Amino acid sequence: MKKSVFLGALTIAGIAAGGSYAGTLDDVKARGKLNCGVTTGLVGFAAPDANGEWEGFDVGVCRAVAAAVLGDATAVEFVPTTGKTRFTALASGEIDMLARNTTWTFSRDVDLKFEFVGVNYYDGQGFMVPSNLGVTSAKDLDGATVCIQTGTTTELNLADFFRANSISYEPVPIETNAEAQQQYLAGACDVYTTDASGLAATRATFEAPGDHVLLPEIISKEPLGPLVRHGDNEWGDVVRWTLNALITAEELGVTSANIAEMAAGSNNPEINRLLGTEGSLGEMLGLSADWGKNALEAGGNYAELFERNIGENTPIALSRGLNAQWTDGGLLYSPPFR
Repeated sequence: MKKSVFLGALTIAGIAAGGSYAGTLDDVKARGKLNCGVTTGLVGFAAPDANGEWEGFDVGVCRAVAAAVLGDATAVEFVPTTGKTRFTALASGEIDMLARNTTWTFSRDVDLKFEFVGVNYYDGQGFMVPSNLGVTSAKDLDGATVCIQTGTTTELNLADFFRANSISYEPVPIETNAEAQQQYLAGACDVYTTDASGLAATRATFEAPGDHVLLPEIISKEPLGPLVRHGDNEWGDVVRWTLNALITAEELGVTSANIAEMAAGSNNPEINRLLGTEGSLGEMLGLSADWGKNALEAGGNYAELFERNIGENTPIALSRGLNAQWTDGGLLYSPPFR
């Protein structure tokens, strides 16, 4: 989601440069808990339920990492962050990883000194409008008021799009998705723009979702994924290969329903390596042999996380699209476990 507008770039870079975080894996083990940065609340991706328990697609990634490292998917402290606070929280060490609809960009990787460990959702910036506005294309939004989150470069994408199409708009700045929803429904803005997945998740919470439409234009590339600090390669490997385990398990047909059977022994050597019954991948990561099995038992493979939280049978109703496995025409692809 939302590429940073270099807000606080120097401060964040200074924090990262001022301390060494080469022992995050040891810190998490000693603490007995993973501190995972998430959004302040986006249904389907990360939001507390009626009992205050966090759930969602990004939450599932956090729980998988906790299970891989600690053997306990519940050993997670979820730290809500906004577009403005998320990078400072990660750079300062307040959180161990960020799993918050955050787009992998050059400046975040290089200038802000973060390391994206992969992509868990391929997205793009879109537009939502009330259907009674009678608009069928973003190119018809000349003079519209647009709700847009601050601390992001969604603003820059928006400015570029309107400039390229010789149309004008009036920005309505907001800080969180909850504020955007409130302002949009109150009529303070004609349009809400953010990642298309975020718009679908937001619309699903409305009393009358059918009264709002997502326009066809997707105006940017938004590869969303978890990130860690630069300079701690051991920890980056743990988070990266946990995500890869979820993706590979789907490709190999390992699910929460059959994992016990698969872990008892398989004719597929890669499944055996993934589940720790063959080879020494866990030892290489500084984890137990069954780290991959633990990660998958936390919430299932990638497909299970997707379908349960944001898939076509949920109110958010997202299709796999680009997020299908590479074998099904999508972009989802993991390096081999060997």
